[in-house]
Amino acid sequence: MKTYSSASEITVGVVGYGGAFNMGRQHLLQMRAAGMTPVAVAEVDAARLEVATQDFPGIETYSTVEEMLERSGVNLIVLITPHNTHAPLAIQCLQAGRNVVCEKPLAITTAEVDAMIEAARASDVMISAYHNRHWDGRILQAVELVKNQKLIGDVIRIECHMGGYGKPGDWWRTSRTISGGILYDWGVHLLEYSLQLIEAPLHEITGVRHSGFWGPQTAWKDDANEDEGFVVVRFESGQWLTLTITSIDSKGKDGWLEITGTKGTLVLDGSDSKLYQRADGRFTVTHIPNPADEGQRYYDNVCAHLLKGEPLVITPEWARRPIHILDLARQSAESGRALPTIYP
Repeated sequence: MKTYSSASEITVGVVGYGGAFNMGRQHLLQMRAAGMTPVAVAEVDAARLEVATQDFPGIETYSTVEEMLERSGVNLIVLITPHNTHAPLAIQCLQAGRNVVCEKPLAITTAEVDAMIEAARASDVMISAYHNRHWDGRILQAVELVKNQKLIGDVIRIECHMGGYGKPGDWWRTSRTISGGILYDWGVHLLEYSLQLIEAPLHEITGVRHSGFWGPQTAWKDDANEDEGFVVVRFESGQWLTLTITSIDSKGKDGWLEITGTKGTLVLDGSDSKLYQRADGRFTVTHIPNPADEGQRYYDNVCAHLLKGEPLVITPEWARRPIHILDLARQSAESGRALPTIYP
């Protein structure tokens, strides 16, 4: 893989400049903060291209990826596009010899991820998923407390949950075909958190889902996301993990992750973490503020990888694991049986 003599030599661009979340600007600013040089934006919406030129005066603008690949020498391309476009666009850019970062999820199916990995190897370039939440304060702290300090003993299970009650909005993230389904958007984050805490090989995936309540009330109808998705992941170690993402739970659940061990339970939430323990006949609850997020470390690592060959933290093989879980969960829900995990 080509390396560079200085960070500023790494020219970067984005495909998609974002709408409500202004994600294109966020990515370019973070890459610039890492020392890389923003040079290009590809976006089908001319109005968004105009915003990009205001945010980054002099930046190259293109209406298609093909135009960017043909006319720009950009070294690293970030895909900020709907989930079902990640694989074809990434492969197109990789085959053109460009390094690629995909917004999460890396793709929708395991086969897509494997094809992306093969394309990167064939062109000797990098492919990674933008798992900036790998460095969220809550999970950095949990890794220290659970893995390093063994504060809750041996981990038995992790329960991930997010959502509540309400009709989803009518945008592409609520189309099952485009997004992958209800589990993909936030579920991939929660799985990536969890796989930092349970390192054992995956063994078997069971998925179930409920559809048909909100779907008919949305613009997507039969193609709407499920009302709720639920996954059980079994590991070769005997540990297990569950994931629930819902839009029909009137009660909701406490926290995002509930990590249960032999000596306590740690619950991770958006603002703080709670440690529940029983010892010597006493029950205690300790509130632990979450440290600040450190998401900039994602692009700092990517830059160091391209500059000095430092190991990539979010390798495509790492990003493949949550996609494999979600892909098999969908297949399991359709077939009504548990499915073994598969590694190439």
